This record gives sequence, structure tokens and C-alpha cells, in this order.
Amino acid sequence: MFNYVSRGLDRVRALLFIFLLALPLSAAAHTIRPAVVTVNFTSADDFTVTVRMSAELLLADIGSEYADTNDSPNAALYDEFRALPPEQLARLFDDFAPELLDELRMEFDGARVSLTYDRIEVAPIGDLELSRDSTIFLTGATPADADTMVWYWPEDYGSNVLRVASGDLSSAASAWLKKGQASDPYKLGSGAEQSWLSIVVNYIVIGFEHIVPKGLDHILFVVGLFLLCLKFGPLLWQVSAFTLAHTITLGLSIYGLVALPPSVVEPLIALSIAYVGIENIFTRELKPWRVVLVFLFGLLHGLGFAGVLSEIGLPESEFLTALIAFNVGVELGQLSVILGAFLLVGWFRNRPWYRQVVIIPGSLAIAVIGLYWTWERVLG
Repeated sequence: MFNYVSRGLDRVRALLFIFLLALPLSAAAHTIRPAVVTVNFTSADDFTVTVRMSAELLLADIGSEYADTNDSPNAALYDEFRALPPEQLARLFDDFAPELLDELRMEFDGARVSLTYDRIEVAPIGDLELSRDSTIFLTGATPADADTMVWYWPEDYGSNVLRVASGDLSSAASAWLKKGQASDPYKLGSGAEQSWLSIVVNYIVIGFEHIVPKGLDHILFVVGLFLLCLKFGPLLWQVSAFTLAHTITLGLSIYGLVALPPSVVEPLIALSIAYVGIENIFTRELKPWRVVLVFLFGLLHGLGFAGVLSEIGLPESEFLTALIAFNVGVELGQLSVILGAFLLVGWFRNRPWYRQVVIIPGSLAIAVIGLYWTWERVLG
């Protein structure tokens, strides 16, 4: 009786695993990304603030309690705004701007200063299944003799990446701020008071969260690697090859030595996910060429990671430190995905039904999602 119940629970966990793999098919296109806020002290008296995010989220009042726009009761309103021409959406946002200014908070030496709304630049209508970013431009005056600045991002708006610079954006310091979290004090005139340890922690978090929970494509790729490997040794070889490859192209891309447009990189990443799923279905054991292919696919994924870092920026004074920390975060994210998959279905990977119940259905789900994303990113 006990064995019968145990086998039943094992199969339930396997089905739950397959269900979780299928979720990205509907969720990926509407995932809410953090805002990127850049504060630039252009002179001793003035500063600018640019916010890159989805203006539709603010207009539709979709708060930070939702990770996906489809989960909000205002999802239909968000989709309506998403379909508006840039000029029409900009006019609506101009009316919303006073509410935004009431929510934003910026302090110098503990005293709040006023921000002035300048304009918004809205991207053209593209794939309606994908979020489009707008850039909001704000200005302000630096109080005389001010020593430090602290930035507060409204909790309802979710997390944000804060970049602070003094004229030269290439030397901007970056920090990942959770929803409702205030920034560390930034000392005016000499840049941000950001320690080496703070930089390491910030970029490890950015790298980790780019995998879990925001990197659905990378998660599926790693799970695809996990499914075919019944032993940890070959799995670690593949993950190591993947990490080495994306570290190479990430570094080359950040240094400006390699560049490919997202319109090329993103479909190829989706195709790599589909390939791994398809190979798992038709192959019962790991082939020698798998590690080489994983390395080549890692080169592609590294170019995808580069897009994230190009938005956030790397501190010029600790460029290499931040780059390594980001890669460490990515690796920790990948290992956490493997650990999660093992805890869910790895316990019974030696059962005779494991391939029929877990590997084939799971790989099929990954292949379908990868092919769907490929089609969406090429033709959508």
C-alpha cells in the first residue's frame, strides 16, 4: 500500500514539473521588468532623471504585486494602452505626470526636492505581445551646498535599477533596489559612496535575478540540460561549458568587440532551447558533441546577457569586478534552477518510467515553447 501511494506521489510531482515548464508559454511576453532610472548631475546646479520603463504599466495601474500583466485585473486596459500610437500614449502620460511626480521622492541631505516633468518618448508600436519601453525625462535643481542625495522609488512601482553619474554616463554607479527600498547616500561631487563589497553584492543580485525569476528562456535551457543527464558529472560539464561561453561573449560584447542586434540574438536563443528539447526526445544518452553545442549556445546567451548590462551599465572604477560578480550571479541562478529541478523530480530519475513520464513530456514542452518563441521573435 505504501509503495502504491509513493509511486502515485512521484507521478504527481512529475506532472507538476511538466505543468511548471508550460507556464512560460503564456507568461513570458507579459513579464514585468524593473525600471532603469538614471540620475545625471549635469552641472553643480542642475540634474536630470531619466526613467526607462513601460508607461502602460503606470497608466493601467498595475502594481508591483504582479509579476505578469496578465495576472492583473487591469490586464485588458494595459493591452489597450499597448496598442496606442506613440503620440496618443504620450498625451495620456502627460496628463498622468503630476501623479508620477507626487509618488517619486528625491532627497538632498534629508530634505525632499521637487522634480519637473519634461517629456516622454514612446517607442513605436511593435509586437503587441511584448512590452515596449518608454523613456520619461525629468529635471531638477540641486540645492546649494548639498552633500548627499538619496533616491526613493515608489513601492507600488516595483524594483528598479538606479544609475548615478556626474556628466559622464560611462562612469555611472549602479545599484539594484527592491520595491520600496531607498538607495544608499550618494556623495555629490565625488560620485557614489559605493564600496567594493556593495558593487559585488549588487551585481550578483542582478545576475541571479536575470535568471530567477526573470530569465525564463535561460531557465528552460538549463532544465533541458538537466533532463537528459542522469548523473551530475556530465551535467556540471555542460553547465560549466555554458557559463564559460556566455562569460566570453558577455565580456567581448561589453568591451564593444562583438555585437549582434537583439532581432538576431533572441530568435537564435529560442531556437537553442527548442534544439535541446528535441534532442532530448530522440536521444537516450548524452553524446560527446552535446558539450560543444552547449558551448556554442552559451555564446548566444552571453549576447543576451550583454543586453541587460548595457541597459544597467557597469561602474568604470570596478568594471571587471562588476562583470565577474554578474556572471557569478548568473551561475548561482543556473545552479538554483538545477537544484529546484532535482528536488522536484530528481529523486526518481532512476525509475523505469522516468523517461516516459518526465524526460519526454518535459522535453516536448521545452521544444514547443522554444519553437513558439522562435516564431514569435522572427515573425511576431
